[in-house]
Amino acid sequence: MSKQSREFPHIYFPEKGKSENYTRPRQGGGSNPPPNRNRITHASYLEQVIGRAIQNANQLLTSRDPGLATGVPGFYLEFYIKADETIALKSLENQTKKIELVAVKKIPGEEDMVMATVFIPASASNYFLKKVEEYRDKNTKNDKPKNDALVSRLETVEIGTIKSLFTDDPALFPEDGREVWWEVWLRKGKQKEFKEITGKLEIPTKPHALSFPEREIVLAMSDMEAMARVIHNSDAVAELRIAKDTPSMFLEMPSLEQEQWVNDLEKRLLEPGKHAVSICLLDSGVNITHQLLSLGLASDDRHTVEPSWGVNDSPYWRGHGTAMAGLCLYSDSLIDLLATSEEVKLLHRIESVKILPNTGQNQPELYGAITEQGVFLPEIQAPDRRRVFCMAVTSPIDSKNRGTPSSWSAAVDQLCFNDGEFRRLMIISAGNIFQDIFSDNYLNINDIETIENPGQAWNALIVGAYTEKINILDPNYRGWQPLAHGGDLSPRSRTSVAWDTQWPIRPDVVFEGGNMAFDGQNPAETINDLCLLTTHYRPNIRMFDHMSDTSCATALASYMATRIMSEHPNYRPETVRALIVHSAEWTPAMQNHFQGASSKTARGSLLRRYGYGVPDLSRALQSASNDLTLIIEDELQSFCLGKSNIKTKEMKLHKLPWPSEELEKLGEANVELKITLSYFIEPNPGERGWAYRHRYPSHGLRFKVKDSLETDDEFQWRINEAVRNEEENKKSSSSPEDKNWFLGPNTRDGGSIHSDIWHGTAVELARKDAIAIYPVGGWWKEKKYLERYNEMAPYSLIISVRVPGVEVDIYTPVSNLVSTSIEIYA
Repeated sequence: MSKQSREFPHIYFPEKGKSENYTRPRQGGGSNPPPNRNRITHASYLEQVIGRAIQNANQLLTSRDPGLATGVPGFYLEFYIKADETIALKSLENQTKKIELVAVKKIPGEEDMVMATVFIPASASNYFLKKVEEYRDKNTKNDKPKNDALVSRLETVEIGTIKSLFTDDPALFPEDGREVWWEVWLRKGKQKEFKEITGKLEIPTKPHALSFPEREIVLAMSDMEAMARVIHNSDAVAELRIAKDTPSMFLEMPSLEQEQWVNDLEKRLLEPGKHAVSICLLDSGVNITHQLLSLGLASDDRHTVEPSWGVNDSPYWRGHGTAMAGLCLYSDSLIDLLATSEEVKLLHRIESVKILPNTGQNQPELYGAITEQGVFLPEIQAPDRRRVFCMAVTSPIDSKNRGTPSSWSAAVDQLCFNDGEFRRLMIISAGNIFQDIFSDNYLNINDIETIENPGQAWNALIVGAYTEKINILDPNYRGWQPLAHGGDLSPRSRTSVAWDTQWPIRPDVVFEGGNMAFDGQNPAETINDLCLLTTHYRPNIRMFDHMSDTSCATALASYMATRIMSEHPNYRPETVRALIVHSAEWTPAMQNHFQGASSKTARGSLLRRYGYGVPDLSRALQSASNDLTLIIEDELQSFCLGKSNIKTKEMKLHKLPWPSEELEKLGEANVELKITLSYFIEPNPGERGWAYRHRYPSHGLRFKVKDSLETDDEFQWRINEAVRNEEENKKSSSSPEDKNWFLGPNTRDGGSIHSDIWHGTAVELARKDAIAIYPVGGWWKEKKYLERYNEMAPYSLIISVRVPGVEVDIYTPVSNLVSTSIEIYA
């Protein structure tokens, strides 16, 4: 990892990118052609199955209860389509006729098939039957069957049931008559109707609700039959899942009885400034009576989402919030601070919001709503304060939902995006593994055990754990060995290796999370020597506690984010997130695994284990003479309204103030170009991601760098082609220099933060003097009726040039060029 001297501030480049209109290139090819069917036979079969389904639907419509019925009368149909033919899904909706695709899911045991559930108003009951008849009897101008793109791709059609709307693990479906808390995903604007019918059926609901562009999410407790009556007598429900509890996940750590150290450090503490940045902990509360916390946490800055809980930490959670507070305030340096005799200035403050009850689990509220309330409370108390939100409370994700957004993770994304206004930075743990871990290749367990809820969030920084702790000094553990090698993944840290590839890379980064020890026979154990020192929630009994795992790592990440925000209070949250990721490097232990990866795909799996590596605060804040960093904050309008549809509006071209002469003088010397692009998406949850245009993110952004021998026109053509490939779900075509990127676009472009390193010669880099940021599709483009196509898309772009092992000043010429640019800019 880089250890060179850093003495220069990063270069903030104020000049905005040049806006370039997007011009769609002529298409060569496209999606797979429809299956070649026997037209008459296929139409006859579909007429039979659709006719039978409509007949059943009519019977259901006539049996609606007049005392309960609300909304538009209608029914649900299940459409079965091959998994590689999901382009047909975009033809299953018709906004004019109020026909809506509400859920798409894979079929257990039939991985090559998906099932799409569509709501059809009674007034349009024959819509699909007419489509089939036209397919049978009419041709297009090209002498193809009319509606061929849809009808030929349909395998079969059935009447929908309550199970059609259940998109969770099928094994969780309550068929035994028991009551459960359902997570009910409502069609937009249907919450009032849903509350009316559940009130009549005496179905308890929770007052909290989450609102998204096309869905509202509430909780209701009932058995399957009662929920089926709701669906039968209303058009409100789009999707059903099971509401999941947050588990107890915290370990009690023994303490050191060293009260005199605390008294000494307390005397040397200096309180943070009036306008200091804050880390806001969403956790189990904090006990302010601890001498090392009271100066950094004002009494008014403690909150609770339920007044009856109080604001103090709870023995039930083993002081998790108070332990987190110590790490957030002092990072991993508490031992060093205790041992010194110097004054210690607190550079930031902490706030606490209690989101966990004093005993047991929360009532099965919508955890997204609880998190929202936890965010709003400190903002109401201190609205002008800059803050980072830190949350190390997670719950398991169904193993079959590999990265699929949940109501909780979508709420986190919504909080970060904040309707395009002042964004929020949220830092969330990846979650911990709690099964027994043995010494035999523990990394296999890490790769199987997936990131926990709400770690699917696109906009939050998701933190895993690695460890450098390998020294075991306790005589009680003589002969024991550390489980993880120094610099490798912490044994309990979760990963997204098993996630489907369309979901974000998680974790983003890893911080110290401690190690475990083993004796060669029994499961590994957590021991004090391999943990971090922090504050105990019962200071009247003991002052110190130990902490490990991803909670510990999340606190350290929040500390780093706050340091960056304190140094640069005007940076966007997207920029702070980008700097953390951009500063990260893989340790030698991680590099050994990457060096053994035979392809970029294999590297992608390791990326989903380690994220982008271990961040470095000095690298995030300062440059070196041979390792400079440029920071750009800009925005573009992704889409606009065309004559009949939404089209891509613009891209931004950034001409870089490149040290071309200095690079050319270095000739064939090896150099590195690292780029990180960070932006926030607006979430639109509710569908399962299989449809071509039914997407979770509002938009996507990508970057491309001009090749060494490429003209400006060739560069723009390549970007246009890349946009088209994204829209058609194709992999990007390779350019001659793509091989020089460590990850490449097909690996790095998941989620809403993209980072990669280009390796080449200095003379090649001298001519790579332009970066383009361009948009790709999302629901802002595909959902015309939601009218979000004129939204601006802010982004942060971090660019570093490094000449490792060479004493050369590339910083000064770039700084001079930017200074000239600033004068012109002013």
